Amino acid sequence: MPAKVKIGLLSDTHGWLEERVFHHFAACDEIWHAGDIGQSEVTDRLAAFKPLRAVYGNIDGAILRRTYPENLHFEMAGLQVFMTHIGGYPGKYPARIREQIVAEKPGLFICGHSHILKVMPDKQYNLLHINPGAAGNHGFHQVKTLVRFEIENGKIGQLQAIELGPRSITPESPQT
Repeated sequence: MPAKVKIGLLSDTHGWLEERVFHHFAACDEIWHAGDIGQSEVTDRLAAFKPLRAVYGNIDGAILRRTYPENLHFEMAGLQVFMTHIGGYPGKYPARIREQIVAEKPGLFICGHSHILKVMPDKQYNLLHINPGAAGNHGFHQVKTLVRFEIENGKIGQLQAIELGPRSITPESPQT
């Protein structure tokens, strides 16, 4: 892996994948999906486009749960990363997440689930918390969002929050 990598991050697609994702992630080296994928066609399309890392979410069925883990711990360009779907926020982590953060000491913690885009430093555990919001059409969020960033020598930079536009139910999108 090169010393600097560009990452495209999304979550909560719930079976819906905007074509604009491919435009926004064209310069990325990898795509990471933080759960609630919805249908394997979503990850199939992403994986055909760029290398993909993903975790399953609470709405994902047996096939996605067999294909992707609940938690991912890995190193990327000198940075320890922990990704899961339901993770809470700094000061409000569930016990299982807090235990893994203490044990693994990631510099970057990623989760989805809330459909709320947040980028927050956690000074207690010396990490950056990122939730990319929701990129799908299902949920209470009003705007579909993604995050794009770079990792170089263990540091995160060039972080961008990207709005895809308003959430809407279209004839092609799932209703569940």
